Amino acid sequence: MFEAAPITATDKPTLYAELAQQARGLLHGETNLVANAANFAALVYHALPDINWCGFYFPDGDGLVVGPFQGKPACVRIAHGRGVCGAAAVSRQTQVVPDVYAFPDHIFCDGASRSEIVVPLVRADGSLLGVWDVDSPNLARFDDDDRAGMEALCAEFMRAAAQ
Repeated sequence: MFEAAPITATDKPTLYAELAQQARGLLHGETNLVANAANFAALVYHALPDINWCGFYFPDGDGLVVGPFQGKPACVRIAHGRGVCGAAAVSRQTQVVPDVYAFPDHIFCDGASRSEIVVPLVRADGSLLGVWDVDSPNLARFDDDDRAGMEALCAEFMRAAAQ
């Protein structure tokens, strides 16, 4: 059984480096996408401060459907291009939103969320595996260190998904 070591970092780059190392160990040798997504979401949810939801959305039909997550029940389906998740899926670019109330077309799944970061999960061939979505009840919770850290974490997830 995998047991996450306590995160000891006092700065974001070190925190994300420690978390990426734990994710690598957690995902090592497992190829099931759902199992890896569920464990990845739980690892991040319990390691990062000041977040109230994290999870995956995967392509389904003409939009995205919720996958494994941690937090309150979520919006089940997101139409193609809608909200922060849809913007990340279409642009294939990480979206950092300091204030979700200022983001045009934001989808409010949890009214307590005030900021959000969404990382697109893009396969080597350019196709979209899904998006990784993290919400916080704090304004401006996510910055460039979080962008770099989340992208590094998602690279670990994508390595496992490519096996």
